[in-house]
Amino acid sequence: MKILIVGSGGREHALAWKAAQSPLASEVLVAPGNAGTAREPKIRNCPVEATDIAALIATARREQVDLTIVGPEAPLVAGIVDRFLEEGLPCLGPTAAAARLEGSKSFAKEFLTRHGIPTARHATFTDLAAATRYLKDHPGAHVVKADGLASGKGVVVADDEKAALEAATAMLNGAFGEAGRRIVIEERLTGVEASFIVLADGLDYVAFPTSEDHKRRDDGDRGPNTGGMGAFSPASAVDAPLEVVIRHEIIEPTLRGLKADGHHYRGFLYAGLMLTANGPKVLEFNCRFGDPETQPIMMRLRSDLVALTHAAAHGRLAGATLEIDPRPALCVVLAAPGYPAAPRLGDVIEGLDTADFQTKVFHAGTREDKGQVRSSGGRVLGVTSLGATLEEAREHVYRRLGTIALDGALYRRDIGRRPYGTRP
Repeated sequence: MKILIVGSGGREHALAWKAAQSPLASEVLVAPGNAGTAREPKIRNCPVEATDIAALIATARREQVDLTIVGPEAPLVAGIVDRFLEEGLPCLGPTAAAARLEGSKSFAKEFLTRHGIPTARHATFTDLAAATRYLKDHPGAHVVKADGLASGKGVVVADDEKAALEAATAMLNGAFGEAGRRIVIEERLTGVEASFIVLADGLDYVAFPTSEDHKRRDDGDRGPNTGGMGAFSPASAVDAPLEVVIRHEIIEPTLRGLKADGHHYRGFLYAGLMLTANGPKVLEFNCRFGDPETQPIMMRLRSDLVALTHAAAHGRLAGATLEIDPRPALCVVLAAPGYPAAPRLGDVIEGLDTADFQTKVFHAGTREDKGQVRSSGGRVLGVTSLGATLEEAREHVYRRLGTIALDGALYRRDIGRRPYGTRP
């Protein structure tokens, strides 16, 4: 089979790398891909942007692609799956209607409330005066979210009413463009965060290993929110009994709710959770694999990704199981200077050709330029490794990071070392 992966980030590099290992895959195309995917065996980049749905359809037809897997959220929300299916082209991902779970925070909150799935107390606003009154009536810490897509950055964790009001004011006044013209304000939950990602075909699904990501840019979970500065798997606070609770109280009610609302959900579903003293609660949904969670999860996945995704896209996922490497894996993101607000692009990256069989360097924001690799995005690389223990995986990753040179690069030194060993 010929596989097309849509996207250009670290998630797409990891998915393409894993898909290329399948004996079912004759070739893996990545549109548009990056400098890393261009260097992988059995993988070829196609110069088509992830949001150019018409050109992607033309590429899939010309290349006689057997299955398209959509990586990022923007084309899903824009209806790429609907368009592909209308053309008779197999494509894995939710329809535009179902992708509103990620594309609209207010839609997701209404869905959770309607189907009795646990989440934080919340309210939706388009008017600053109403938001101000709400914050005065509900003192304390809040999270303010832009309703639409904001590349993982439209969330402000506010410690008090003043900070929440500043965030609400900025969003409603256009800080995130149209994405922030409507906002959700929710109570700030306390506990341990975890990511739970499944591959679904209607009501049937398989669950990938749990993971935890680090959203704040700086050590100690400080600094601005980002798209993610690192992740590890498995999540330290999710044991087998808690996984059963997550499946029964969140994942399965979500899939049933989608079906009840008329959506036959096929694709990856990511539940971002807060493990509170009152049980797990949904912070957010993503309708695709997480980034950088994909990188450590793909390192641990022993099952054939192509066989799994093909089965899901064709409604044959029932009875499928996953084989997972028992060793933990960890990924650290190397970001460009100035990330996330104003990343500097175009710098040469040195040290990528260093032989190291204990780590895998997944590219995110990179491009080829006359034989050199240069930065082309805020998150540049995701250095990832397995280890007999999480600490061993960390040692592999940070040793490899020491051999990579990017002027002014940012990365956290504490990925995998949160005090997350116990739940509330």
